[in-house]
Amino acid sequence: MGLIGDYPEVPYGTRKGVQKFRFKLSIMQTDWIQPQWPAPAGVRALCTTRSGGVSAAPFDGFNLGMNVGDDPDAVAANRQALQQALGARPVFLQQVHGAGVAWLDAGACDGAVADGAVTVQRGLACSVMVADCLPVLFTTFSGTVVAAAHAGWRGLAGGVLESTLQQLWRHSTADSVTGVSAAAQTLAWLGPCIGSQAFEVGPEVRQAFMEQQLRSQECFVPQGREKYLADLQGLARQRLQAAGVTHIYGNDGSACWCTVSEPARFFSYRRDRVSGRMAACIWRE
Repeated sequence: MGLIGDYPEVPYGTRKGVQKFRFKLSIMQTDWIQPQWPAPAGVRALCTTRSGGVSAAPFDGFNLGMNVGDDPDAVAANRQALQQALGARPVFLQQVHGAGVAWLDAGACDGAVADGAVTVQRGLACSVMVADCLPVLFTTFSGTVVAAAHAGWRGLAGGVLESTLQQLWRHSTADSVTGVSAAAQTLAWLGPCIGSQAFEVGPEVRQAFMEQQLRSQECFVPQGREKYLADLQGLARQRLQAAGVTHIYGNDGSACWCTVSEPARFFSYRRDRVSGRMAACIWRE
């Protein structure tokens, strides 16, 4: 990713008062992740990292989470910069680790209680925030609809991917396909998340997945007494495949995708406890 455009002057507030803070943020940060997938023309996607922004430690620098303890004015400045970078309006959800999916129309506002979002509206970005949970972005071969899902283990076991896919397919009217055909024309991209070498869970987590899909046991490695190392992206891939989605890209479980293992690049709640949030966004131009 190259540097594009001018550097904006963004108002930055501190608890001692509002001041002008000039910072250099390229229209697309070189460290941000642009999915390598065959999305159709007119569909854009990216995932932010810590790069850029005005937030101070421990939220440095491009924190987009409004309720994590960061200065609200710094978060607002970062969100304003993100919107300028996208050239589209990101809509942020109130994520609750569930399976609810918000439909975003032209008048959509931040704060809908959901862990997935779907839209056909141009210039509106479905956005999910993460700091160890798995972001999943969706579109179809026609590019008439886009979606994003926030998949921690609870949401994943609760069916957030399946719920998001159902909404995606419901609004894929231009594709004139349903059921298995719709799944075959769906593209999914998995972003960075906690890696299997760092995600230690209890037996209840393994049981929650195995009750639904016995094959899930492949994604859990015993780690001492009554503990397992869980492969979050692997579990997501299994569920997408079970839903009929075969065009899956992005996170393959290798170390470079692990949010815990890359402190200079990624926020991680598991690693730091006090942490900022990244955003994965997808939109139609």
